[in-house]
Amino acid sequence: MAPKNSRPKAGRRSKWAAAALIGIGLLVTGGVYAGASAAMAATEPTTASSALTVEDGKKLFQANCATCHGLNMEGTADGPSLYGVGELAVEFQMSTGRMPLQMQGPQAPQKPVQFTEDQIKAIAAWVQSVSPGPTYPDPEVIDGNGDVANGAELFRINCAMCHNVAAAGGALTEGKYAPALTSTSALHMYAAMVTGPQNMPVFNNMTLTPEEKRDIISALLFLQENESAGGFSLGSLGPVSEGLFIWIFGIGSLIGLTVWITAKSN
Repeated sequence: MAPKNSRPKAGRRSKWAAAALIGIGLLVTGGVYAGASAAMAATEPTTASSALTVEDGKKLFQANCATCHGLNMEGTADGPSLYGVGELAVEFQMSTGRMPLQMQGPQAPQKPVQFTEDQIKAIAAWVQSVSPGPTYPDPEVIDGNGDVANGAELFRINCAMCHNVAAAGGALTEGKYAPALTSTSALHMYAAMVTGPQNMPVFNNMTLTPEEKRDIISALLFLQENESAGGFSLGSLGPVSEGLFIWIFGIGSLIGLTVWITAKSN
Protein backbone atom coordinates (compact mmCIF):
# COMPACT_ATOMS: atom_id res chain seq x y z
CA MET A 1 0.00 0.00 0.00
CA ALA A 2 1.38 3.37 -1.02
CA PRO A 3 1.96 5.80 1.86
CA LYS A 4 -0.51 8.69 2.19
CA ASN A 5 0.76 12.09 1.17
CA SER A 6 0.12 14.49 4.06
CA ARG A 7 0.71 17.59 1.94
CA PRO A 8 -2.23 19.14 0.05
CA LYS A 9 -2.36 18.62 -3.66
CA ALA A 10 -0.87 21.32 -5.83
CA GLY A 11 -3.38 24.00 -6.79
CA ARG A 12 -5.82 23.14 -3.99
CA ARG A 13 -7.00 26.20 -2.00
CA SER A 14 -8.42 26.66 1.45
CA LYS A 15 -12.20 26.73 1.73
CA TRP A 16 -11.96 30.36 2.92
CA ALA A 17 -10.02 31.55 -0.11
CA ALA A 18 -13.10 32.06 -2.28
CA ALA A 19 -14.88 34.06 0.42
CA ALA A 20 -11.78 36.21 0.97
CA LEU A 21 -11.45 36.90 -2.76
CA ILE A 22 -15.12 37.88 -3.00
CA GLY A 23 -14.75 40.20 0.00
CA ILE A 24 -11.66 41.87 -1.44
CA GLY A 25 -13.41 42.26 -4.77
CA LEU A 26 -16.42 43.93 -3.14
CA LEU A 27 -14.19 46.31 -1.18
CA VAL A 28 -12.22 47.29 -4.29
CA THR A 29 -15.39 47.74 -6.35
CA GLY A 30 -17.02 49.85 -3.64
CA GLY A 31 -13.95 52.03 -3.28
CA VAL A 32 -13.70 52.61 -7.02
CA TYR A 33 -17.42 53.46 -7.21
CA ALA A 34 -17.23 55.87 -4.27
CA GLY A 35 -14.19 57.61 -5.73
CA ALA A 36 -15.80 57.92 -9.15
CA SER A 37 -19.01 59.30 -7.62
CA ALA A 38 -17.08 61.91 -5.65
CA ALA A 39 -15.11 62.93 -8.72
CA MET A 40 -18.28 63.30 -10.79
CA ALA A 41 -19.93 65.33 -8.04
CA ALA A 42 -16.92 67.63 -7.92
CA THR A 43 -16.92 68.22 -11.69
CA GLU A 44 -20.68 68.58 -12.17
CA PRO A 45 -22.03 72.12 -11.79
CA THR A 46 -23.87 72.48 -8.50
CA THR A 47 -27.44 73.63 -8.81
CA ALA A 48 -27.54 76.44 -6.27
CA SER A 49 -30.73 76.88 -4.31
CA SER A 50 -30.48 80.56 -5.20
CA ALA A 51 -31.77 79.48 -8.63
CA LEU A 52 -35.22 79.03 -7.08
CA THR A 53 -37.80 80.96 -9.04
CA VAL A 54 -41.01 82.73 -8.13
CA GLU A 55 -42.87 79.64 -9.38
CA ASP A 56 -40.83 77.52 -6.96
CA GLY A 57 -41.87 79.92 -4.23
CA LYS A 58 -45.52 79.41 -5.16
CA LYS A 59 -45.13 75.64 -4.92
CA LEU A 60 -43.39 75.90 -1.55
CA PHE A 61 -46.11 78.23 -0.28
CA GLN A 62 -48.94 75.97 -1.41
CA ALA A 63 -47.23 72.93 0.09
CA ASN A 64 -46.37 74.47 3.45
CA CYS A 65 -48.44 77.61 4.06
CA ALA A 66 -51.75 77.20 2.20
CA THR A 67 -53.33 75.13 4.98
CA CYS A 68 -53.68 78.30 7.06
CA HIS A 69 -53.37 81.11 4.52
CA GLY A 70 -55.18 79.60 1.52
CA LEU A 71 -53.82 78.50 -1.84
CA ASN A 72 -53.81 82.08 -3.13
CA MET A 73 -53.13 83.90 0.16
CA GLU A 74 -56.83 84.62 0.63
CA GLY A 75 -56.72 83.45 4.23
CA THR A 76 -58.77 80.85 6.11
CA ALA A 77 -60.34 80.44 9.52
CA ASP A 78 -56.89 79.39 10.80
CA GLY A 79 -54.81 82.19 9.30
CA PRO A 80 -55.18 85.72 7.94
CA SER A 81 -55.01 86.85 4.34
CA LEU A 82 -51.54 87.83 3.18
CA TYR A 83 -52.68 90.37 0.61
CA GLY A 84 -50.46 93.42 0.90
CA VAL A 85 -48.14 92.10 3.64
CA GLY A 86 -45.20 92.14 1.24
CA GLU A 87 -42.04 90.12 0.97
CA LEU A 88 -40.43 91.85 3.94
CA ALA A 89 -43.07 90.53 6.34
CA VAL A 90 -42.74 87.01 4.91
CA GLU A 91 -38.96 87.09 5.27
CA PHE A 92 -39.23 88.35 8.85
CA GLN A 93 -41.80 85.78 9.97
CA MET A 94 -40.09 82.80 8.34
CA SER A 95 -36.46 83.76 9.00
CA THR A 96 -37.16 84.10 12.72
CA GLY A 97 -38.95 80.74 12.82
CA ARG A 98 -42.27 82.30 13.81
CA MET A 99 -43.83 80.81 10.69
CA PRO A 100 -44.99 78.18 9.98
CA LEU A 101 -46.87 78.47 13.25
CA GLN A 102 -46.32 75.55 15.60
CA MET A 103 -49.54 76.01 17.57
CA GLN A 104 -52.16 78.65 18.25
CA GLY A 105 -51.38 80.89 21.20
CA PRO A 106 -51.25 84.48 22.39
CA GLN A 107 -48.15 85.10 20.30
CA ALA A 108 -46.02 83.30 17.73
CA PRO A 109 -42.67 82.53 19.42
CA GLN A 110 -39.29 82.39 17.75
CA LYS A 111 -38.10 78.85 17.03
CA PRO A 112 -35.60 77.10 14.74
CA VAL A 113 -36.01 78.09 11.10
CA GLN A 114 -37.56 75.36 8.94
CA PHE A 115 -36.56 76.60 5.48
CA THR A 116 -33.35 77.67 3.78
CA GLU A 117 -32.69 81.32 3.11
CA ASP A 118 -33.27 80.87 -0.61
CA GLN A 119 -36.54 79.00 -0.09
CA ILE A 120 -37.75 81.83 2.14
CA LYS A 121 -36.77 84.43 -0.46
CA ALA A 122 -38.55 82.47 -3.18
CA ILE A 123 -41.77 82.30 -1.14
CA ALA A 124 -41.46 85.99 -0.28
CA ALA A 125 -40.92 86.87 -3.94
CA TRP A 126 -44.10 84.99 -4.93
CA VAL A 127 -46.12 86.75 -2.22
CA GLN A 128 -44.74 90.08 -3.45
CA SER A 129 -45.60 89.25 -7.06
CA VAL A 130 -49.22 88.40 -6.23
CA SER A 131 -49.92 91.33 -3.90
CA PRO A 132 -47.08 93.83 -3.39
CA GLY A 133 -46.30 95.24 0.04
CA PRO A 134 -43.31 96.43 2.10
CA THR A 135 -40.02 95.40 0.55
CA TYR A 136 -36.35 95.33 1.55
CA PRO A 137 -34.77 98.66 2.58
CA ASP A 138 -31.87 100.47 1.01
CA PRO A 139 -28.60 99.09 2.44
CA GLU A 140 -27.81 102.50 3.95
CA VAL A 141 -30.83 102.33 6.26
CA ILE A 142 -29.50 99.24 8.05
CA ASP A 143 -25.76 99.95 7.87
CA GLY A 144 -25.55 100.98 11.55
CA ASN A 145 -23.82 104.29 10.79
CA GLY A 146 -26.63 106.59 11.87
CA ASP A 147 -26.82 108.98 14.81
CA VAL A 148 -26.64 106.70 17.86
CA ALA A 149 -27.57 109.41 20.38
CA ASN A 150 -30.64 110.48 18.41
CA GLY A 151 -31.57 106.83 17.85
CA ALA A 152 -31.37 106.10 21.58
CA GLU A 153 -33.69 109.03 22.30
CA LEU A 154 -36.16 107.95 19.60
CA PHE A 155 -36.09 104.40 20.94
CA ARG A 156 -36.78 105.62 24.48
CA ILE A 157 -39.77 107.65 23.28
CA ASN A 158 -41.31 105.17 20.84
CA CYS A 159 -40.19 101.67 21.85
CA ALA A 160 -38.92 101.46 25.43
CA MET A 161 -42.37 101.19 27.01
CA CYS A 162 -42.60 97.67 25.56
CA HIS A 163 -39.05 96.59 24.76
CA ASN A 164 -37.40 98.09 27.87
CA VAL A 165 -35.01 101.06 27.68
CA ALA A 166 -32.11 98.59 27.44
CA ALA A 167 -33.89 96.59 24.69
CA ALA A 168 -34.13 93.60 27.03
CA GLY A 169 -37.81 92.97 26.23
CA GLY A 170 -40.77 92.95 28.54
CA ALA A 171 -44.12 91.38 29.37
CA LEU A 172 -47.41 92.61 27.91
CA THR A 173 -51.01 91.63 28.65
CA GLU A 174 -52.73 88.25 28.18
CA GLY A 175 -49.55 86.23 27.81
CA LYS A 176 -48.04 88.47 25.14
CA TYR A 177 -44.57 89.97 25.31
CA ALA A 178 -42.16 92.29 23.54
CA PRO A 179 -39.05 90.29 22.62
CA ALA A 180 -35.53 91.30 23.54
CA LEU A 181 -33.60 93.04 20.77
CA THR A 182 -30.16 92.10 22.05
CA SER A 183 -29.45 89.76 19.13
CA THR A 184 -31.91 90.93 16.48
CA SER A 185 -30.44 91.68 13.05
CA ALA A 186 -30.64 95.16 11.53
CA LEU A 187 -32.90 93.88 8.74
CA HIS A 188 -35.37 92.40 11.21
CA MET A 189 -35.36 95.60 13.29
CA TYR A 190 -36.37 97.51 10.17
CA ALA A 191 -38.90 94.86 9.16
CA ALA A 192 -40.56 95.00 12.57
CA MET A 193 -40.92 98.78 12.38
CA VAL A 194 -42.34 98.68 8.85
CA THR A 195 -44.62 95.62 9.05
CA GLY A 196 -45.74 95.71 12.70
CA PRO A 197 -45.60 92.00 13.62
CA GLN A 198 -47.52 90.56 16.56
CA ASN A 199 -48.64 93.43 18.82
CA MET A 200 -46.20 95.99 17.48
CA PRO A 201 -47.63 99.05 15.72
CA VAL A 202 -46.53 99.99 12.22
CA PHE A 203 -44.10 102.91 12.08
CA ASN A 204 -44.54 104.28 8.58
CA ASN A 205 -42.38 107.02 7.11
CA MET A 206 -44.71 109.72 8.45
CA THR A 207 -44.25 108.40 12.01
CA LEU A 208 -40.54 107.65 11.74
CA THR A 209 -38.60 108.78 8.69
CA PRO A 210 -36.08 106.41 7.08
CA GLU A 211 -33.30 108.48 8.67
CA GLU A 212 -34.88 108.09 12.11
CA LYS A 213 -35.28 104.35 11.58
CA ARG A 214 -31.62 104.22 10.66
CA ASP A 215 -30.72 106.06 13.87
CA ILE A 216 -32.77 103.66 16.02
CA ILE A 217 -31.18 100.64 14.35
CA SER A 218 -27.72 102.17 14.87
CA ALA A 219 -28.46 102.70 18.58
CA LEU A 220 -29.61 99.10 19.01
CA LEU A 221 -26.58 97.75 17.17
CA PHE A 222 -24.39 99.90 19.43
CA LEU A 223 -26.01 98.28 22.48
CA GLN A 224 -25.36 94.82 21.03
CA GLU A 225 -21.71 95.54 20.34
CA ASN A 226 -20.81 97.28 23.61
CA GLU A 227 -20.93 96.09 27.20
CA SER A 228 -23.10 97.83 29.75
CA ALA A 229 -21.39 101.00 30.95
CA GLY A 230 -22.93 100.52 34.39
CA GLY A 231 -21.37 97.14 35.02
CA PHE A 232 -23.42 94.03 35.79
CA SER A 233 -26.82 94.60 34.15
CA LEU A 234 -28.88 92.17 36.30
CA GLY A 235 -30.86 91.29 33.19
CA SER A 236 -31.58 94.96 32.42
CA LEU A 237 -34.98 94.55 34.06
CA GLY A 238 -34.80 97.76 36.08
CA PRO A 239 -35.85 98.16 39.73
CA VAL A 240 -37.34 94.65 40.00
CA SER A 241 -34.05 92.80 39.61
CA GLU A 242 -32.14 95.53 41.43
CA GLY A 243 -34.52 95.40 44.40
CA LEU A 244 -34.35 91.61 44.48
CA PHE A 245 -30.55 91.75 44.47
CA ILE A 246 -30.55 94.24 47.37
CA TRP A 247 -33.10 92.20 49.30
CA ILE A 248 -31.27 88.90 48.96
CA PHE A 249 -27.69 90.07 49.37
CA GLY A 250 -28.06 93.37 51.23
CA ILE A 251 -30.73 92.47 53.77
CA GLY A 252 -29.40 88.91 53.94
CA SER A 253 -25.93 90.19 54.80
CA LEU A 254 -27.34 92.46 57.54
CA ILE A 255 -29.32 89.58 59.05
CA GLY A 256 -26.27 87.34 58.94
CA LEU A 257 -24.12 90.03 60.57
CA THR A 258 -26.74 90.55 63.31
CA VAL A 259 -26.88 86.82 64.07
CA TRP A 260 -23.08 86.65 64.20
CA ILE A 261 -22.81 89.62 66.59
CA THR A 262 -25.54 88.15 68.84
CA ALA A 263 -23.79 84.80 68.90
CA LYS A 264 -20.44 86.42 69.77
CA SER A 265 -21.98 88.47 72.60
CA ASN A 266 -23.52 85.35 74.14
